[in-house]
Amino acid sequence: MPSRQYATFEVADQLFGVDVAQVQEVLRFHEYTRVPLAPTSVGGLFNLRGQVIAAVDLRVQLGLPGRDLDVPAMNVIVSVDDEWVSLLVDRIGEVIELDDEAFEPPPDTLAGAYRNLIVGTFKLQDRLMLALDARRAADTTVPVPVQHTDEGRLAHSA
Repeated sequence: MPSRQYATFEVADQLFGVDVAQVQEVLRFHEYTRVPLAPTSVGGLFNLRGQVIAAVDLRVQLGLPGRDLDVPAMNVIVSVDDEWVSLLVDRIGEVIELDDEAFEPPPDTLAGAYRNLIVGTFKLQDRLMLALDARRAADTTVPVPVQHTDEGRLAHSA
Protein backbone atom coordinates (compact mmCIF):
# COMPACT_ATOMS: atom_id res chain seq x y z
CA MET A 1 0.00 0.00 0.00
CA PRO A 2 1.51 3.38 -1.01
CA SER A 3 2.39 5.77 1.77
CA ARG A 4 3.90 9.20 2.24
CA GLN A 5 5.93 10.84 4.99
CA TYR A 6 4.80 14.11 6.54
CA ALA A 7 6.73 16.54 8.71
CA THR A 8 4.25 17.61 11.37
CA PHE A 9 3.86 20.79 13.39
CA GLU A 10 1.21 22.65 15.35
CA VAL A 11 -0.41 26.03 14.88
CA ALA A 12 -3.03 27.09 17.44
CA ASP A 13 -3.15 23.52 18.83
CA GLN A 14 -4.08 22.10 15.41
CA LEU A 15 -1.83 19.43 13.91
CA PHE A 16 -0.62 20.08 10.37
CA GLY A 17 1.65 18.12 8.08
CA VAL A 18 3.57 18.90 4.92
CA ASP A 19 5.11 16.36 2.57
CA VAL A 20 8.59 15.71 3.94
CA ALA A 21 10.02 15.90 0.40
CA GLN A 22 9.31 19.66 0.47
CA VAL A 23 10.98 20.27 3.84
CA GLN A 24 14.58 21.48 3.75
CA GLU A 25 15.04 21.79 7.50
CA VAL A 26 13.47 22.85 10.78
CA LEU A 27 15.07 25.42 13.05
CA ARG A 28 14.50 27.97 15.80
CA PHE A 29 15.37 31.54 14.85
CA HIS A 30 14.83 34.94 16.41
CA GLU A 31 16.40 37.72 14.36
CA TYR A 32 14.12 38.80 11.56
CA THR A 33 14.42 41.94 9.47
CA ARG A 34 11.02 43.58 9.12
CA VAL A 35 9.93 44.46 5.58
CA PRO A 36 8.11 47.80 5.31
CA LEU A 37 4.79 47.65 3.44
CA ALA A 38 4.93 43.84 3.22
CA PRO A 39 1.73 41.86 3.73
CA THR A 40 0.96 41.23 7.41
CA SER A 41 1.69 37.54 6.95
CA VAL A 42 5.36 38.28 6.16
CA GLY A 43 7.06 38.18 9.53
CA GLY A 44 10.34 39.32 8.02
CA LEU A 45 13.48 38.13 6.30
CA PHE A 46 16.51 36.32 7.67
CA ASN A 47 19.87 35.10 6.43
CA LEU A 48 20.32 31.33 6.46
CA ARG A 49 23.85 30.38 5.45
CA GLY A 50 24.04 33.16 2.88
CA GLN A 51 20.52 32.78 1.49
CA VAL A 52 17.80 35.33 2.30
CA ILE A 53 14.64 33.55 3.47
CA ALA A 54 11.17 35.07 3.80
CA ALA A 55 9.41 34.07 7.03
CA VAL A 56 5.66 33.63 6.54
CA ASP A 57 3.55 33.62 9.71
CA LEU A 58 1.28 30.62 9.25
CA ARG A 59 -1.00 31.93 12.02
CA VAL A 60 -1.79 35.00 9.91
CA GLN A 61 -2.18 32.90 6.76
CA LEU A 62 -4.81 30.87 8.64
CA GLY A 63 -6.68 34.02 9.69
CA LEU A 64 -5.44 33.97 13.30
CA PRO A 65 -3.63 36.69 15.27
CA GLY A 66 0.07 36.90 14.37
CA ARG A 67 2.92 35.90 16.64
CA ASP A 68 5.43 38.03 18.53
CA LEU A 69 8.64 37.77 16.53
CA ASP A 70 10.72 39.38 19.27
CA VAL A 71 11.01 35.90 20.78
CA PRO A 72 12.48 32.86 19.00
CA ALA A 73 10.07 31.19 16.57
CA MET A 74 10.00 27.73 15.07
CA ASN A 75 10.64 27.69 11.33
CA VAL A 76 9.75 24.94 8.88
CA ILE A 77 11.87 25.71 5.81
CA VAL A 78 10.08 24.43 2.71
CA SER A 79 10.99 24.47 -0.96
CA VAL A 80 8.38 26.24 -3.08
CA ASP A 81 9.07 26.70 -6.79
CA ASP A 82 12.81 26.18 -6.22
CA GLU A 83 12.89 28.86 -3.51
CA TRP A 84 13.18 28.39 0.23
CA VAL A 85 10.44 29.88 2.40
CA SER A 86 10.06 29.66 6.16
CA LEU A 87 6.67 28.80 7.62
CA LEU A 88 6.52 30.13 11.18
CA VAL A 89 4.74 27.61 13.40
CA ASP A 90 4.00 27.20 17.12
CA ARG A 91 5.53 23.77 17.75
CA ILE A 92 7.45 21.19 15.75
CA GLY A 93 6.19 17.63 15.72
CA GLU A 94 7.74 14.55 14.19
CA VAL A 95 7.95 12.86 10.82
CA ILE A 96 5.17 10.34 10.40
CA GLU A 97 4.39 7.90 7.61
CA LEU A 98 0.76 7.72 6.53
CA ASP A 99 -0.99 5.39 4.09
CA ASP A 100 -2.40 7.12 1.03
CA GLU A 101 -5.66 5.18 1.61
CA ALA A 102 -6.19 7.12 4.87
CA PHE A 103 -6.19 10.45 3.01
CA GLU A 104 -9.54 12.24 2.83
CA PRO A 105 -10.32 15.48 0.98
CA PRO A 106 -11.24 18.45 3.16
CA PRO A 107 -14.93 18.51 4.08
CA ASP A 108 -17.12 20.77 1.95
CA THR A 109 -18.17 22.63 5.09
CA LEU A 110 -14.61 23.81 5.75
CA ALA A 111 -14.42 27.47 4.74
CA GLY A 112 -12.13 30.48 4.89
CA ALA A 113 -8.37 30.42 5.03
CA TYR A 114 -8.23 26.80 6.17
CA ARG A 115 -10.07 25.70 3.02
CA ASN A 116 -7.53 27.53 0.84
CA LEU A 117 -4.48 26.00 2.52
CA ILE A 118 -5.54 22.41 3.24
CA VAL A 119 -5.38 19.66 0.62
CA GLY A 120 -6.83 16.96 2.85
CA THR A 121 -6.97 15.26 6.21
CA PHE A 122 -5.71 12.13 7.91
CA LYS A 123 -7.43 10.54 10.91
CA LEU A 124 -4.72 9.61 13.38
CA GLN A 125 -5.25 7.51 16.49
CA ASP A 126 -6.07 10.43 18.79
CA ARG A 127 -6.42 13.48 16.52
CA LEU A 128 -6.80 14.81 13.01
CA MET A 129 -3.86 15.94 10.88
CA LEU A 130 -4.50 18.56 8.22
CA ALA A 131 -2.30 18.15 5.14
CA LEU A 132 -1.02 21.59 4.19
CA ASP A 133 -0.34 22.82 0.66
CA ALA A 134 3.08 24.45 1.18
CA ARG A 135 2.85 26.51 -2.02
CA ARG A 136 -0.46 28.10 -1.01
CA ALA A 137 0.69 28.53 2.60
CA ALA A 138 3.72 30.49 1.42
CA ASP A 139 1.70 32.66 -0.99
CA THR A 140 1.37 36.06 0.69
CA THR A 141 -0.43 37.63 -2.29
CA VAL A 142 -3.77 36.04 -1.38
CA PRO A 143 -5.77 38.17 1.08
CA VAL A 144 -6.66 36.48 4.37
CA PRO A 145 -10.46 36.31 4.85
CA VAL A 146 -11.58 38.44 7.80
CA GLN A 147 -15.10 38.89 9.11
CA HIS A 148 -16.65 41.19 11.72
CA THR A 149 -18.51 39.94 14.78
CA ASP A 150 -21.85 41.38 15.87
CA GLU A 151 -20.01 43.53 18.41
CA GLY A 152 -17.96 45.14 15.65
CA ARG A 153 -14.70 43.41 16.61
CA LEU A 154 -12.70 41.65 13.94
CA ALA A 155 -13.00 37.90 13.85
CA HIS A 156 -10.83 35.91 11.49
CA SER A 157 -12.72 33.22 9.64
CA ALA A 158 -11.34 29.73 9.74
